[in-house]
Amino acid sequence: MLDYLLIIVIIALALAPLSQFVPSKRQREIAHMREYAAVHGLFVEFRRPPAIGPVQVAARGIIYYGKRLSNQRVDDITPGAWVRTDAGWRGVDRRFPIPPAVQDLPPEITAASVDPTSCGVYWTESTGEPGVERIRQILESWSELLIR
Repeated sequence: MLDYLLIIVIIALALAPLSQFVPSKRQREIAHMREYAAVHGLFVEFRRPPAIGPVQVAARGIIYYGKRLSNQRVDDITPGAWVRTDAGWRGVDRRFPIPPAVQDLPPEITAASVDPTSCGVYWTESTGEPGVERIRQILESWSELLIR
């Protein structure tokens, strides 16, 4: 009996390092959110969030969810970025007003940007699939406004 117990302990010690390769609950949740985004027409990238002078969004844990714009009228789109501050949304370049789509963004979104190829948001992936769906809806309406 003691031999079997010793064999079980040795096998458990040998397999213990392999447990590091099992994804955590949070990693599985993030993978699920990103898959949901991809299936519903969004893309996910690591991008540095925009900054306004001394107001720097902490880049750790922040990811960009974007919606690609169709090739229609993309030359007419001026790049811009907006950051959420304690006082509300502010444009990185004060020349550009804050788009209505950006004003309606949920509080977990820290920044938004648009360029000739995409529009998107920076967030911490904190609200799960319902948050991704809300972002998808906002980005869909924003992209439609941009290519009109």
